[in-house]
Amino acid sequence: MSIRHGLLALLDQGPRYGYQLRTEFEARTGATWPLNVGQVYTTLSRLERDGLVEAAGEDEEGHQFYAVTDAGRAELRAWFDTPVPRTSPPRDELAIKLAMAVTVPGVDVSAVVQGQRRHSIKALQDYTRLKGRALAGETRPGTVPSESNDLAWLLVLDQLIFQTEAEIRWLDHCETRLAQQAELQQARAAEAARDGAAKKPGRLGRRTRA
Repeated sequence: MSIRHGLLALLDQGPRYGYQLRTEFEARTGATWPLNVGQVYTTLSRLERDGLVEAAGEDEEGHQFYAVTDAGRAELRAWFDTPVPRTSPPRDELAIKLAMAVTVPGVDVSAVVQGQRRHSIKALQDYTRLKGRALAGETRPGTVPSESNDLAWLLVLDQLIFQTEAEIRWLDHCETRLAQQAELQQARAAEAARDGAAKKPGRLGRRTRA
């Protein structure tokens, strides 16, 4: 997630100080990706260093305002115009966990998958309830109601729902693969046992003289 560009998008609408940026960012994303003020000011310092924002004075309470520069607006437009690349997909903790689990002896991978599925199904139910409330016009606590903010929150919820549904389908697929792998290993073990029995020399019976 690009906090950098998110802050530029907010500043493109007018000067703001750090706490305002944090509040508005969370309002538009439904606090899905919570920020702390330290993150905001660290990012603002880097943006100022890169010439994308500049100090824009203080208010009576001493809040330092920042404004976007022409270079910052160009950076923001380039971000909006450029597709998010898939050549280097973000690291997914769940995919890494399962990839490691199948290679570590003693790990019950099926239990890992089932536990994650239960968690993901609950998350999906929560997202669906939130979407129902949003569609009903229910305002989230701590947010200023506005048509644009409500639409932004719905888009984020849709993405979370689609992503979680895809995750659950992938977990089902993983479980199928695990079952197929177990069957294949059993078949190989049975075949190896049959081959071993066929190669084992038989006992020669002794002839008795009359």
